[in-house]
Amino acid sequence: MTAEQDSKALAGEYVLGLLEGEAKMTVERRIASDADFAREVEAWRSRLAAFDDTADPRAASDALWSRIEAGLAGPAAQAPGTPSLWSRLWNNLPALRVATLSTTFAALLLAVGLGFAIRAASQQPVMVAVLVDGNRTGAVVHAFADGRVVLLPLTPIDVPAGRAIEVWTLPSRERGPVSVGLMSRAQTLQLSLKDLPPPKPDQLFELTLEPATGSPTGRPTGPILFKGNTALAL
Repeated sequence: MTAEQDSKALAGEYVLGLLEGEAKMTVERRIASDADFAREVEAWRSRLAAFDDTADPRAASDALWSRIEAGLAGPAAQAPGTPSLWSRLWNNLPALRVATLSTTFAALLLAVGLGFAIRAASQQPVMVAVLVDGNRTGAVVHAFADGRVVLLPLTPIDVPAGRAIEVWTLPSRERGPVSVGLMSRAQTLQLSLKDLPPPKPDQLFELTLEPATGSPTGRPTGPILFKGNTALAL
């Protein structure tokens, strides 16, 4: 291990809380006097900050310490006078640091990977409606598992002065059309369905041209620009 690698490992050990007593005090004195080392410590803190914020510190149980002590005190199947693998590893501080940090990094990478996978899954729509006018596709509606419903325009829409585009959905025939959004121009819009059940398959969404303040009747009054029904996303 080079001096630079050893310095990085030492900074990681300090941030992870693996140092105690004189070793910890020595590192803290070095942080105060060595700007490069202090920056390395801060870099480690930045990398691990998200995990520090969510960590739930707990002391090891008495049962766990008993098992550890029993394992260390047990007889080793080795030739007399030959140091055990554990002893050689323990006495080889650089190797021990590498082993500790490698294990920590493996856990962090697993957690980060799971986080990205969960996030990616949450960003995939579960329901999609393609809004069309004849052969022209005007917009799509994406409904997500977390309750968000977003309108994404796919083509420019001419909106005359004093008018607006109103977005409607039909949650049921009994309730009738409900306004879920209003915009002065075609743009990405998060729809307001907070008082409605989540969209279900074959639910109608449509865009109409209305007065700038929205339909005066609470029902579509202007011409339908685009419309389409939801379907399960592939």
